[in-house]
This record gives sequence, structure tokens and C-alpha cells, in this order.
Amino acid sequence: GIMRTHHPVRVRIRLGESVSEVMHDIDTLKGATNDHAMRDFIVSLPWLGIQEAGYSGFRFVRIDLIDSDVELHLKEVNAIFVYRDIMYKGSFRCNDEKLNQIWLTGAYTVHLNMQQNLWDGIKRDRLVWVGDMYPEVMTINSVFGYNEVVPKSLDAAKDQTPLPGWMNTISAYSMWWVLLQKEWYNAHGDKQYVEAQKKYLTGLLDFLMTKVDSLGHEQLDGMRFLDWPSSENKMAIHAGYQALLVMTLEAGSELCLLLKEPTVALRCQEMSRKMKTHIPEAGNNKQAAALLSLADMIDPLKANQIISLGGAKDFSTFYGYYMLQAMAKAGNYQQAIDIIRQYWGGMLDMGATTFWEDFNLDWMENAAPIDEPVPVGKKDIHGDYGAYCYIGLRHSLCHGWASGPTSWLTQHVLGVSVAEPGCKTIRIKPNLGNLLWVEGTFPTPYGTVTINHKKQRDGKIKTTFKAPKEVKVIQL
Repeated sequence: GIMRTHHPVRVRIRLGESVSEVMHDIDTLKGATNDHAMRDFIVSLPWLGIQEAGYSGFRFVRIDLIDSDVELHLKEVNAIFVYRDIMYKGSFRCNDEKLNQIWLTGAYTVHLNMQQNLWDGIKRDRLVWVGDMYPEVMTINSVFGYNEVVPKSLDAAKDQTPLPGWMNTISAYSMWWVLLQKEWYNAHGDKQYVEAQKKYLTGLLDFLMTKVDSLGHEQLDGMRFLDWPSSENKMAIHAGYQALLVMTLEAGSELCLLLKEPTVALRCQEMSRKMKTHIPEAGNNKQAAALLSLADMIDPLKANQIISLGGAKDFSTFYGYYMLQAMAKAGNYQQAIDIIRQYWGGMLDMGATTFWEDFNLDWMENAAPIDEPVPVGKKDIHGDYGAYCYIGLRHSLCHGWASGPTSWLTQHVLGVSVAEPGCKTIRIKPNLGNLLWVEGTFPTPYGTVTINHKKQRDGKIKTTFKAPKEVKVIQL
């Protein structure tokens, strides 16, 4: 029926990534906020009309009537989905449904964050964080292929950070920018885009080289940050920074040769060699061990020992990707697959449909899933945990940096990697562990590659593939 009064009626709308969040006020003990996106606000609804409200990332909505002595007739409440209508060109399927779900969840998490720019979080952290972009871009390359959101976001970071500034004020993030330029060129072969980076890139590399002392030790300033769980470990940060700068100089040298800047390229190579004479201790830190291994500074098997100790214990959502990469480098595919099932699968077991900003297996003990009200006597996995800048309900449950397993499964299990810029040549080298079969697709600038692996009775793998004629395939 039609409401008797013609005055607007006030309602309070709360949006939440979990049921717990949708039930909480701002500034409660659980840390719910309106940061970056309004999730708790009052709106007036018109008589005989429609009102659009809210621009956030959410899964649950609670609506309360604010005004007393009025009745409100709601005909319908619709949620509007704002997203890039893009094709999932890459795919991954195997005989383990949990892994299939994890691959897709990582892809979907990044997809949601591909908005005006490539954000880190769909509710909180609607910002371009350059370091966080690295796993996201690897996911985009594996799933969507070329998308303008990546160069747009890399350019935004560059334009907002004139030298000698650090991107996002974090010295590591300027290094990740160089590594991203290399990955983007590698996947898409867009030389024109790299040409446009020449001035900034060479300037940044020159600046980075002033941050190394005479013994080859990095002396980077700005905020010194790898990821949150390692952020209090100064020794790990130095080891990670030493490795990250070596990788940056090597990537920079490759790009400079491409850009016909042989002098800068040579200086990068010499500095990288000098830095490799100082190999800091990783301690027992998985983040540092992973980067040292990926920079070819410690034996991959030694790094693997540190990383695989306790399995998914001390894994992190962002640097978990590099830990998995270092395990693959040591040939430890099976345990890496098990950790993906346990750690990223753990979020799915707790009701997740996207991967979180942070996660710790210990949180699961006696905890209610995020898609149900928290019963008395159970832990609230959203409101009771989190640390640093994401305490309690401020914690984002859709964070692109956590999508590592998507590109990892494509690269190491489906086994496809780029061997020549622009995917002119790709390599196929499957590692099935205890899986029986795996099939999938991989996007290239020339079209999609289709791959199928089946384990035979004798344990050997039979591979079939179909690739566009412009793409050369090397089978290993």
C-alpha cells in the first residue's frame, strides 16, 4: 500500500563484508569504520520514489528505521554491482575442487578491485599501492590478459611521485614499480609504453644506486616495509631490501638495454654484482628467505627449509605469493599446493568469497564463519583479530594482494610461463604433485593457449595444447 505521510522517511543503512560488521556501529570496540567507503550512514527515502545510496564493497546489508511513529513501505531493495565487464580468458581446472575454487576466488578478488584504478581493497584501501599491485598484476596477466587499469595505475603512481620521492612513501614500492614495468612488458610486449617510462625509470634507477654504501649494503630510507607481519623485524627487512634492490637493478638493466640506455644498464649490472657480495641473514623469516631465493642470493633449498617449516604457519596473504614462488624454485611443488589448500582454503572454509588483507590459521579455532551471526561462545574471526592498520572490523575481506595462488597455479601446475616478451614464446612445464589431471587456458596478445595434462598409469604426464600460430611453445 501507499504510505500515509508524504514526508521523506529516514533509514540507517549499514553495509558489511561480514555479518558481524553489518551488526556493529562505527567506533565500537570492534573497530568498524567509514574509512575510504561509507558503510554506516543515514539517508532519507522519498514518498513514491527511488533512492540510490552507498558506494562501498559489501556482502551484507542491514536497514533500520530511524524515525519513530512512521511506517515505511519498501517495495524492493536492490544491490547494484559496479565492475569491469571483462572476460576471464585464463582458466584453471584440476581434479581438486578446492584448488579450482581458490584459483577463481583469487581472480574474482582482483576483478572486483579493477575499478577506476587498480585498488588494493574494495571496501577499505581504495588506493593504488604499488607493491601490493605486483601479485594483482600477475593475476591479471594470468586471467584477463591486457587491461588498461594496470598502465593507468602505474602512471598514476609515477605522476604522483616526482623523484626523489618514494611511491606511497615506501622505498620498496618504487622498486616494485620497476619490477612491474618488466612484468608488464614481458606479458604484453608493448614497447611504446616502456619508451614513455624511460626518463622516470632511468632517473629512479640512478637514485636507487645512491642508496648503496661502499660495501654493497643497501641504505634505503623512506618507510622500510615488506609486509605487515614482518614489519617489526629489522633484520628481515634489511635482507628483503637487499634482495629486492638486486632484483630491481637486474630488471632495470634489462629494460635499459631495450630502451638503448647501455650506460645505465651497465651501472645496474655492476651494482647488482657488488650487492650480491653482501648476503644478509634471513633469520627464520619466511618473507626475507623468499626474496633472497628469488634474487639468486641464497640456495633455493636453504630458503625452502625456512619457508616450509611449519607449513602454512607464518604465511602471509601478500608475501605468501613470494613464499610459494621460492618453494617452486626449490622444486617443492607438492607442499606449496598443500599450503595453498590449507591457508587460502582456510579463508573459504570461514565463508569467504574473496581473499582477505591478512589471515592466520590460528584465527580459525572456535571461530564462526563470516556469513553467519557470531553465536555466544564463538570467536568473531572478523571483529576479534587483525593488527597494525587493520584491527577488527576495519580489516578488509577483499584484498587483491592476497590473490597469489591464482597466477601461481597457472604458472607452476598448469605450467605456463612467458619465455619471450609479448608471449612470442611460452614454456609449458607442468608440476601436478598428487593431482591426476589439470587443464586450463592462458591469455596472450595473439589469443588464448589451451593446455591439458593427464597423469598416466606409469606416473608420466601426457600433455596436449593448442596455441595461436604466432606463439612458439617450448615443452619442458
